[in-house]
Amino acid sequence: MPTLNLDKLKTHRARTFNLPPHKALTSPAQALDFVNARGFIYFWPIKGIDFPSLWTAVAGDRPVPNQHDDPGHVTWGWKDSALDQRIWYYAKVLRRKATMISLEVAPYFYALTENYGDYKEDYLIPYEDGRLPQGAKQVYEAILDNGPLHTIDLRRLARMSNAKDSEFNKALEILQSDFKILPIGVAKAGSWNYAFIYEITARYWPDLVEGARYIGESEARGKLLELYFQSVGAAQMRDVNKLFRWGNPVAERAVKKLIEGGRIAGNVKREDTLKGTRKSGEWLALAELV
Repeated sequence: MPTLNLDKLKTHRARTFNLPPHKALTSPAQALDFVNARGFIYFWPIKGIDFPSLWTAVAGDRPVPNQHDDPGHVTWGWKDSALDQRIWYYAKVLRRKATMISLEVAPYFYALTENYGDYKEDYLIPYEDGRLPQGAKQVYEAILDNGPLHTIDLRRLARMSNAKDSEFNKALEILQSDFKILPIGVAKAGSWNYAFIYEITARYWPDLVEGARYIGESEARGKLLELYFQSVGAAQMRDVNKLFRWGNPVAERAVKKLIEGGRIAGNVKREDTLKGTRKSGEWLALAELV
């Protein structure tokens, strides 16, 4: 059984997560280069998920503080100012958390959605099958009928003014994770003078839809998995499942193809594996880290 070299893994992640000794990102242009280099990243670090984030690349490997004057929160302004620039794809995608995706990679994500036909009608298929909640349908139809809406107007026009915040937010997250809507700007609205403006993805970004047209699901999963391992260096199947949520049989087939293609090594053990710990069991890793 091959063994994962932890020193090599640490060096690899220092580069792909942009940690010391590499210099922290200090500008929006560098942030864009980082997203393009990695293919996709998180905006914030997510507990329990080892994956690059813009926050970590700027502020280092530390928790996100509540203090608004923390220098790391410059990332918030970078993200908001780029919403209408089409320099990357930003929405709550992976695990319904804020995800930044390069324009080259976004079609591979879109190819794994159910958005096959006319965006004016195809949302009804998952709704009629019971997989799209009523609230999400109302939110989608409000944007479909009225054009881009900030969250204050959107909630009213979706007839969800009396709904719980959690129900409305869940509807937004479901629609974003399936590439049906995305935030395209910020409006000075509401009690905080800050509200995202949402639009239908296919209407706002027809090139994305066209770019995904000829990408098969197997190709898309292979591309995203390869980029994932290029970022993290090594992971276990449970890590893959936790991030992508494809279902274990589907994820295992995709991983097997990467192993057969020589892109990653399977059946790898860690040097520090301890029985009964999260690190125990078989690992998957880039060949150069074994």
